[in-house]
Amino acid sequence: QVQLVEAGGGLVQAGGSLRLSCAASGRTSGRFVMAWFRQAPGKEREFVAAGNWQDGSTDYSDSVKGRFSISRDNRKTTGYLQMNSLKPEDTATYYCAADRTIIRSSWYNSSQYDYWGRGTQVTVSS
Repeated sequence: QVQLVEAGGGLVQAGGSLRLSCAASGRTSGRFVMAWFRQAPGKEREFVAAGNWQDGSTDYSDSVKGRFSISRDNRKTTGYLQMNSLKPEDTATYYCAADRTIIRSSWYNSSQYDYWGRGTQVTVSS
């Protein structure tokens, strides 16, 4: 079992930055993929970024590529989503997700993740 707790959301002006964190407890060694999804009111949950903690590979949605960066600490207990050049359309609840068996081609599919945090709100004002 893996437990995930997000932190770091808040209100920021357009063009600003925020760093979200996702504290993971439980078994995070070996094969482990952590992803970030977001959901705005009235919209479906969408993929933002994902990273494989074992081999360091990452991927991003086109809407955040070049602005957001996913990483983890060396102890493999906390994942991060660094968000730069924020836009009002980035406003959403951001969720951390993780899975130990997901394949690369399924990283974008929220239904394939077994573990989820409760989310943290990010609001970008114009």
